[in-house]
Amino acid sequence: MRTSSRLDKVFRNAFPVPFDDNSKIVFFGDVHRGDDSLSDEFGRNRHIYDHAIDFYYQSGCTYVEVGDGDELLEQPKFKHIYTAHVTTFEILKKFYKEGRLYMLYGNHNLQLKSRKYLEKNLHFAEDEFSETKENLFPNINVHEALILKHRETGQEIFVVHGHQGDLLNDQLWFFSFFMIRYVWRFLHILGVKYAASPSKSRTRRHKVEKNYNRWNTDHNIMIICGHTHRAKFPREGEPAYFNTGCCIHPRGITCLELICGNISLVSWRTHTRKDGSLYVKRTVLQG
Repeated sequence: MRTSSRLDKVFRNAFPVPFDDNSKIVFFGDVHRGDDSLSDEFGRNRHIYDHAIDFYYQSGCTYVEVGDGDELLEQPKFKHIYTAHVTTFEILKKFYKEGRLYMLYGNHNLQLKSRKYLEKNLHFAEDEFSETKENLFPNINVHEALILKHRETGQEIFVVHGHQGDLLNDQLWFFSFFMIRYVWRFLHILGVKYAASPSKSRTRRHKVEKNYNRWNTDHNIMIICGHTHRAKFPREGEPAYFNTGCCIHPRGITCLELICGNISLVSWRTHTRKDGSLYVKRTVLQG
């Protein structure tokens, strides 16, 4: 299926979310929470990420996870991811309890489209010490895409992970699943890159971006996505294709903020004071 027709179908079935010029929304994509093993690339940035999302929680923002929040291709059991990053999930739980959390699934956590999987793994979580179950995200629905629609102007923003129409990570997903779960999962520790991922291949990344830019031009609808791991904020005159970047780069994380009608690309990184102490700094890169 061509990218354009695939996106058309996803757009028609996207979950509607109203917003206005008072709305405060933050978009994180490709967090890739793992099991805290050597292959868990999120582990090195988890304190930065926790600080950032707590900042957005305290600021009254709605949190949108644009797919691939959990690394369920490499890690077969969600409970190991939860146990490794309990503090992270405690912050996300606070968003959810207040109706300020939306999750999308991507090609690395496609399992979340299954109602049975959600009921078994995300509605409740097991405390490994007390061996009792407690609420995590009870009755949560995980979507393939969102349509943010402005209450007054009617402007629409299409939010989708970005693997849709990417042959190896969409139509041939099971092949990618097999290779990552049983081959690259172990080679990953040695630094071997997975060739089918657009985040590791400049050619594949540019192809994905080109296809999404074409869809944006044809439909004149702003797109926010992830998947490529390359943060993108369009210049004036370019198609309105925005990319969150990811949370697994060596030196920090990126996200998109939609605050009171203004959109910004933001990075969070660790910096050093003159006395040698470390601190996490939010920097607006564009917008």
